[in-house]
Amino acid sequence: MTLTPRLGFAAGFAICAGLLGFAYYLQYVEMQDPCPLCMVQRMVFYLLAAIFLLAALHGPARRGIVIYGIAALAVAALGVAVAARHVWLQNLPKHLVPSCGPGLEYMLKRFPFADVVTQVLTGSGECAEVGWKFLGLSIAGWSLLWFVVLGLFALYLVLRRQR
Repeated sequence: MTLTPRLGFAAGFAICAGLLGFAYYLQYVEMQDPCPLCMVQRMVFYLLAAIFLLAALHGPARRGIVIYGIAALAVAALGVAVAARHVWLQNLPKHLVPSCGPGLEYMLKRFPFADVVTQVLTGSGECAEVGWKFLGLSIAGWSLLWFVVLGLFALYLVLRRQR
């Protein structure tokens, strides 16, 4: 069985869906409440999943593969940036961690959207907390790793030779 572009995009969607499912498991079963940066990363995984799903359903020709692949690569790069910021916050010395701000729901109700985005991407003290680790990586670390893998996979789908 060869890896067709449609199958490759479907695999990318399945990976994103599995990662999102695990995030909900951690939230609702393990009681790991997501911080604002976790929520942004979750939204980026949703966007990446949507691109992979659309590409898999569409089954595009060469030009479409390039468009979907570049879009997925760009979204994965956005995820890398957010997750890298999150990992950086988690590795700051305690005395340099920013103070906790208001909750995301409160900010969305009270502040202009641009201010909310700026505040969330800046991160707060709650984003510096590490509540769960596996093989030495926090959730943010695993997100960073998966954004890199999915971005490279999208690039592979774009650059591979079609038979």
